[in-house]
Amino acid sequence: MEAKDKSLREKKRIVVKVGSSSITHDETGGLNFSKLEKLVRQLCDLRNQGRDVCLVSSGAIAVGRSSMGIKKRPEKTAEKQACAAVGQARLMMTYQRMFAEYHQTVGQVLLTKSTMSDNVSRLNAQNTFEQLFEMGVIPIVNENDTISTYEMEFGDNDTLSALVASLTSADLLILLSDIDGLYTDDPRSSRDARLIREVTDISEKLLHMAKESTGSDVGTGGMATKLTAARIATQSGADMIIANGKDVGILHDIFDGEYLGTFFHAKYNEDFYISDFVETL
Repeated sequence: MEAKDKSLREKKRIVVKVGSSSITHDETGGLNFSKLEKLVRQLCDLRNQGRDVCLVSSGAIAVGRSSMGIKKRPEKTAEKQACAAVGQARLMMTYQRMFAEYHQTVGQVLLTKSTMSDNVSRLNAQNTFEQLFEMGVIPIVNENDTISTYEMEFGDNDTLSALVASLTSADLLILLSDIDGLYTDDPRSSRDARLIREVTDISEKLLHMAKESTGSDVGTGGMATKLTAARIATQSGADMIIANGKDVGILHDIFDGEYLGTFFHAKYNEDFYISDFVETL
């Protein structure tokens, strides 16, 4: 077993981010209950192993849009906020019911950029997370899309999950995406694209390699946002993995060291501060 694979089994606090495309049906945007149930079971199993687990879940707008029969992704901010208001309630209700099947309590945490940039608000959020972990609760996190106009236009949950990993002092962040990991080129259009299995340093060359693109009609994050997340997580002292969320059972494979994906090694930077980084977003 490689050293990194052995270290994965020793991780005690894990943040898992799942994108909209990983928990909804491509054709309708409606929730994929089979995948959700499998994801919940995997997370409960990690919790039963004695780990602190936090889920950052996209999907509120997609679920709200599906619930109200809206075919295309809304463009107007008010429409997005309305979809988020409907979808977040339905998404959380579904999570609560599914987690309860495994006797696991969950709690909803909605964050905004101001929460992260304001020292008092950030400390309050940090204390809330710590208390939830101490009580054995799995926090389910999303942006507060209903009121956060600025986040609605510029935000993404790749970055949010990395900020949550930093805020909670997590030692591992897992991004479940619609792609296997970081490639040398876009694998959807280039046959020569090669998967990069490990990254020890996020260089400028690597950053230029990423493209602001996403293959989904429901998601917002491309590979560039995932590299931004990697910079935040690794500088905060957490390893990060990008893996394909098509089969959410990959979470089990990750901790067995038998997965396809990109592993970013932690590179702690004592001069990294969340508030300073948020100001640049």
